[in-house]
Parts: sequence; C-alpha cells; structure tokens
Amino acid sequence: MLVERIWSGNSLRNFHYLIACAETGEALAVDPLEWQMCLDAARRRGWHITQILNTHEHEDHTGGNAGLKAATGARVLAHAGAAGRIGGVDRGLGRGDVIKVGRTVELESLDTPGHTLTHVCLLSHTETPALFCGDTLFNAGAGNCHNGGDPLRLYETFATQLAQLPDTTRVYPGHEYLARNLEFTLDREPGNGDAGPFLERARQHDPAAAPVTTLAEEKRINTFLRLQNREVIARLREKFPELPASPDARTVFVRLRELRNRW
Repeated sequence: MLVERIWSGNSLRNFHYLIACAETGEALAVDPLEWQMCLDAARRRGWHITQILNTHEHEDHTGGNAGLKAATGARVLAHAGAAGRIGGVDRGLGRGDVIKVGRTVELESLDTPGHTLTHVCLLSHTETPALFCGDTLFNAGAGNCHNGGDPLRLYETFATQLAQLPDTTRVYPGHEYLARNLEFTLDREPGNGDAGPFLERARQHDPAAAPVTTLAEEKRINTFLRLQNREVIARLREKFPELPASPDARTVFVRLRELRNRW
C-alpha cells in the first residue's frame, strides 16, 4: 500500500490522502476538497484515481467530489447514511465493508459516529495498520460535535473501537491541528512529559511535514485517550467541582470535549 499525504495549505488546514496499489497504480482519494491538488499529485506518481472516499458529509470533505469525478470518472464511496446528504454516492458503506484498491490494497470501513452520526474511518489490512480517520481522531485531539454530532457517541467510538486498535496503527486525520491540540493536552495535564517536547517540535515544523503519529504516541499525548490520568481528573474537577473524585471515563471524555469547545 502506497500513501501520499497532501497538505492543502488552505485556511481549514485540510489533509487529503491518496492510497494506491503498487502493482496497478490505481488510487483512492480520501476527502479531496482541493481536488486539483489530488489529481496533480496522482499524475506525478503515475497513479490513476478510480475511487473517492468521503469520511463524512461536511462540505470541507466533500466539496471536491464533483471536480475530481468529472476529471477521472472515479466512483464515490461514503457512509450509507450520509449518501443522501452528499449526493452522487456510488457505494454506501457500512461497518466491516471492505474497499479494494487495485490488486493489493484492502481497507476496512469502520462505522465511527461522533463528529457526525454518519462517519467512517478506514483501517488498512496491512502488517502495520493505518487509520484514515477524518474528523474523528486528530493528532493529539478529538473531533468536535457541533454540526450533527454527539459527544457520547464519540466517546463510544474512541473507547470501543479506536483505543482497541494495535498501538502500531499510524494515524492519518483530516486536518492538521497538532500544536493547538497539544496545547490543550498540556493545559489539562501540565506534567505530561511527552506532550511538551512534542509541542516544541510541532511549533517548528511546516504543516506539510507534520509527523504521522502512531496510536501508542496518541495514548501518551492525546488527553482524550488519557481519561484515567490523575492529573487530568484533578484539574477537570477544578472546572467541574460537582464531579466525584473518581468519575467514569465517559464523563471525563464528555467534560473534556465541553472544555475544548470553548478553549
């Protein structure tokens, strides 16, 4: 499996991805808002885009569908429940569906509600897994739930699906928010010895060269995956004194998401 990450350079800080078969050169484009950039990248690599995957229905992920489909004839794939809102979807996806790219690439559709109720992540069937996670899991952060989402559902997605993936899983989110998310982690857990050095590096890099984290790293630097941490809980109780001394993980997650909304 070949992966090309494309930094949009736009104000929304989008990442786009091309996932290609090394044998055939067939490629799938993930959330190609800046579709011409995706097309140009594919041409430089000698790939041909045959499929487009939208992780969810928001315009900043679907807005390039028409242009890229017109240029390539690619089929559009998305969550079956989002197809009507996106329009022009050729294949509706459900939990466990497999997307094949060329002869060598298989990607599993994970039904991952939270940011929206009809969101999919893609998990590669490779020795080192890769997760293309749209606006569900960010590097050092979690998606918001402002436009059709639900923080309780997002917690369930994190707890029962994403956190259970192998620690070696590489994380490919839909936007580059690393420095800001690390600042939130350190606001909630000032003693986090991993997040501080990571933040210094993040502030220095060009977004196009942002590191690709693993799930193991996320568990060290992402406060939404550190729900049992004593410092996180203690500082959360300063903001929400009604919380018990040992709140359950769901409550911690939802309160953290509430704080992040206005932080």
